[in-house]
Amino acid sequence: MAQKNELINGAFGKEIIISRIINAPQALVFNVWTDPKHIGKWWGPNGFTITTHEIDMRQGGVWRFMMHGPDGTDFPSRITYKEISAPNKIAYDHDSDVDNDPGKFSVVISFEQMGDKTKLIMHSTFTSEEVVKMVVEKFHAIEGGNQTVNRFEAQLADVYANIDKEKEFTVSREFNAPVDAVYKALSTADALAQWWGPKGMKMKDVKLDFRPGGTFHYGMVAENGFVMWGKFVYHEIIPMQRIVFVNSFSDEAGGTTRAPFFDGKWPLEVLNILTLSEHNGKTTISLRGWPINASTEEMKLFNSNRSSMDGGFKGTFDQLDEYLANNK
Repeated sequence: MAQKNELINGAFGKEIIISRIINAPQALVFNVWTDPKHIGKWWGPNGFTITTHEIDMRQGGVWRFMMHGPDGTDFPSRITYKEISAPNKIAYDHDSDVDNDPGKFSVVISFEQMGDKTKLIMHSTFTSEEVVKMVVEKFHAIEGGNQTVNRFEAQLADVYANIDKEKEFTVSREFNAPVDAVYKALSTADALAQWWGPKGMKMKDVKLDFRPGGTFHYGMVAENGFVMWGKFVYHEIIPMQRIVFVNSFSDEAGGTTRAPFFDGKWPLEVLNILTLSEHNGKTTISLRGWPINASTEEMKLFNSNRSSMDGGFKGTFDQLDEYLANNK
């Protein structure tokens, strides 16, 4: 039996397994793999293109599309999502958009964090060993699966190319409190309602579902009564150690919206990796963040506002400092 960190590629009984170490963090890999804006650019083996008819990437949702082969042959396809557990797992059934399709097969894709890299494993399970032999010999399924992952890595590289140390926003702060107290302040609705957000704004309608795939949705009320809405979508949570989330501006219903300033040119979403470390009873929060899928103009605006973001986080962390001091 293969060891945990070995890569497996090939046909095994009724299964085809494709695995790869992806040179990007788990949250980003999962985000690009599941983003409808990207998936049409890389899905399928070399030379294939797709036309999407509908896509609803959530549990129970369906993606209907036509695959166009390099020889002009069209392949109708339907994916029905059985599970989407960000950022760890996707499971779905794949058929030719025909009920009771004898060629239907099931796929489970896992995304495992390995430091700053991600181990991706795709298990495709067919109805019989004979079907596996046919798709391998006639349709070159193993080679096609590897080509598809190659194309995904190329698409990911385009996204990840804009994310380097110079373009990250980083902030760090030490707090005079143990890590369990700081983690509780980050992971409970009552605590977040008392300290999160810019200094001078009051929180309202705080809703928290603190789990991978869950959200933190909130309103921030300015002194003049203006309300801004914000949202986190959690991708990874390692208690007392790390929280990975995508944050954005929002609306009252919880949708993702553009910022109500900068003429709508602020990046739509920012991926954040927050880490916690304790030493001698004190806890340091370190935060790295960068825009996802940002245009050149959006990236330029993000970079030009670093001092403003520094000041905003200073005020926010001042409030966390005060909250921790008052809740020992």
